[in-house]
Amino acid sequence: MAWLEITVNTAADTVDTVAEQLTARGFSDLVIEDQAEFETFLEENRAYWDYIDEDFQQKLAGLSRIKLYLEDTDEAGMARLRDTASGLGLTMQVSALPDTNWEESWKDSYPPQEVGASLVVLPYWLENEETDRKKIILDPGLTFGTGAHPSTQMVMETMEEAVRPGFRCLDLGSGSGILSITALRLGAETAVGVDIDPKAEDIARENAAYNGFTAPAFTALTGNVTEDKALMRRLAEQEYDLLLVNIVADVIIGLSHVLPDYMSGRTLLVCSGILDTRLADVTNALEDAGLTVTSIRAKEEWRCVTAKKGGCQ
Repeated sequence: MAWLEITVNTAADTVDTVAEQLTARGFSDLVIEDQAEFETFLEENRAYWDYIDEDFQQKLAGLSRIKLYLEDTDEAGMARLRDTASGLGLTMQVSALPDTNWEESWKDSYPPQEVGASLVVLPYWLENEETDRKKIILDPGLTFGTGAHPSTQMVMETMEEAVRPGFRCLDLGSGSGILSITALRLGAETAVGVDIDPKAEDIARENAAYNGFTAPAFTALTGNVTEDKALMRRLAEQEYDLLLVNIVADVIIGLSHVLPDYMSGRTLLVCSGILDTRLADVTNALEDAGLTVTSIRAKEEWRCVTAKKGGCQ
């Protein structure tokens, strides 16, 4: 089946109206690309991001358009679309898309990802691929944490060096569960993944199952470790050898005052997702919380910090 991609050019102050008009005419699957809406989204979710790709921002600069897709044989739909665009005084471009199996082609974006000296992240449809590396199997389309980002890779590389058999790990902001799964694959006895998004709990549990890990080895929880007192007490009931926080700088800073509650003298804290421009902010917050920074790992513009409680080395 061949498809056409139609781009309707509009303006930021009329994009919603145009979308409503297209929907009213039967075009429901719309992709809106609008700089103003994107910037509003970023502002409303500022606590959850630190970095936006510059090339992506440049592509959005001054952009306001709507894309939709029709089968190349849908002459009636194309005629209706042309009439709608003409009636609104808008221009549009039509381009033919290559004949592709769209249901499967997205998988090409997730090749095996080798990390560190011994790990490889595999999408679940490649779980039987031959390799000498330790497999971390994921459904990569569900949530953050595929092993491709430098911040995640640095944590995994640190874990390769640090994890010992019998370790107990706590993963705050666990997302896909990739770090908890990595800990277990490297020989940890237990891993607890906590995320504020309730969807992440099911996703992490599902990904852990792909790797053969279920309770009590892996536990997935939902909650806010700075506000949920019951959750905080539950987590603090046991000691951890490894505490993982791979989020963004502002969230790490916000967590810094409670992190010592989940640490003993032997616990290694690994924080990542930190831009080099925010490194000092994070290390200062950790030190103010009574922690001692023991190492800093760098990859591209990202930094990964390890720390221990007090003066422990």
